[in-house]
Amino acid sequence: MPSDSAPINLTNHFLIAMPGLEDEAFARSVVYLCEHSERGALGLIINKPSDISLKALFDKVDLSLRRTDLSDAPVLHGGPVQTERGFVLHDAMVAGTPDGDQSAYASTMVIPGGLEMTTSRDVLEALSTGAGPRRVIVTLGYSSWGGGQLESELAENSWLTVDADSRLIFETPIHERYDQALALLGLQSWMLSPEAGHA
Repeated sequence: MPSDSAPINLTNHFLIAMPGLEDEAFARSVVYLCEHSERGALGLIINKPSDISLKALFDKVDLSLRRTDLSDAPVLHGGPVQTERGFVLHDAMVAGTPDGDQSAYASTMVIPGGLEMTTSRDVLEALSTGAGPRRVIVTLGYSSWGGGQLESELAENSWLTVDADSRLIFETPIHERYDQALALLGLQSWMLSPEAGHA
């Protein structure tokens, strides 16, 4: 068995769409991968704002939002799967467990590398009181790939990958996230353009 067939694990990495990727959902997208295994991959697009603000989303689910730092933030399009469902990517909020591997929220995926992705209402309730995680983004929908599907797309050069940087997720303005993700690889988008080098 050749050594290059060892499985890769891109959990806690960014997928950066190559310019040739024309799928409407993923063109110029940066996806944060929450989980990647031989069974497939799950992630959230972090740079596609919707026209819904967090305050409007909270109003829709009958919660007030007492975090002024979040009220004008847009809800993001996390991907084409379950687009009516909310996904909250946030700093780890560890419950009082000695080993620190249990989240403070009910339905939470603990991501190796320090972030968590929560789908239960309790995280929204915490935010509504002014508490909850300090850094947070909310998406509607998520992105997923079946077993081997992402690997095939990587082999077709649809995506670049780089270790995730949480500052890019939470602190970089949304419209700069694609270029800043490329910068993590020392690249700029014009370097990848299919038109580059043509007079």
